[in-house]
Amino acid sequence: MTKYGNQAASTRHRFYQYQNFLEQEGFDLIKLPLFKNSYLKKLYKTNRRNVIDITTSYFKRLRWLLSKPDVDVIWLHCDLFPYMPGFLEKLVTLPKKPIIFDFDDAIFHNYDLSQKWFVRKFLGSKLHDTIGTAKLAFCGNDYLANYVRPICSNINIIPTVINTDDFIPNKQKKIKENLLRVGWLGTPTTFKQYVYDKIPLLKKIAEKEKCQIHIMGSDNNLMPSNPYFEDTKWCLENEITFVQSLDIGIMPLNNSPWSKGKCGFKLIQYMACGLPVVASPVGVNRKIVEHGVNGFLAETDEDWYKYIKILLNNKELRYEMGVLGRKKIEKEFSIKVWGPKVSKIFANIAKNTVKN
Repeated sequence: MTKYGNQAASTRHRFYQYQNFLEQEGFDLIKLPLFKNSYLKKLYKTNRRNVIDITTSYFKRLRWLLSKPDVDVIWLHCDLFPYMPGFLEKLVTLPKKPIIFDFDDAIFHNYDLSQKWFVRKFLGSKLHDTIGTAKLAFCGNDYLANYVRPICSNINIIPTVINTDDFIPNKQKKIKENLLRVGWLGTPTTFKQYVYDKIPLLKKIAEKEKCQIHIMGSDNNLMPSNPYFEDTKWCLENEITFVQSLDIGIMPLNNSPWSKGKCGFKLIQYMACGLPVVASPVGVNRKIVEHGVNGFLAETDEDWYKYIKILLNNKELRYEMGVLGRKKIEKEFSIKVWGPKVSKIFANIAKNTVKN
């Protein structure tokens, strides 16, 4: 029971890519996103939520729970009914099946740190009801696990991982007009939140160091008019090709509570494709990026300029860091590593439920 369809990275990489491994354990994966892909597209385009679509989606989810579904395990992504009272979260127990709660963002800060006082007051701890129903929690990193631990004692830290057979280095890369490419991949929301303030700095780097800045996912309306910038509309089919076309991947973050809950997935995508990276030293980024080994951690604008410049001017360093980054992803963030582990967890829960 995911929040969105396969257009959302969390859905694809934390749920759907485990399908083959689950099938090997004898499971069928029934996909029940709360919101369809069309809803997410409208949201990114207009930044408005359609009340009718939301209400309809909630009723469909409730109807499924009431139908006494013939399932063995419920795999729940985030909260059951976003922005609804906490007691409604307990409706996930209606089928009387074990529940695995899964999340890779600090969604609890939507409530306990909301700018609206009534959200903080009435929904600040609503996820306690969601998590409290779970037999097991899959947490994307330590920050999320620390939130869950007082509520659910059975925790597994499961990073958001990647298929290293799909995300691979591009050995036939051709550099257009001999300009190296510094790139970022994400959504319009994260672009506005983390990258937009870096545009003047990136513009300065591009003009002085003669490189190109490539962005995928800003929605084509926030980039400056500059020959060194290229803005590409995100689409699933072109995502891997875009990352492979880059020479350096970047992941700026601010040092906010929400950022500390991020799982560094952009870095994982870049590094799987053999790219050196420059990232903010926030949250799990510190674990993924080994400073000076597979990339650099940049805290100030001066750091960002310095480290990007170093990589632009040193082809051997870019290659060496890319190789080491790729090895780290293969070892720690590959579906080949985590697929068998996660599917075994499901099998054990299902077997124990039948046994009891």
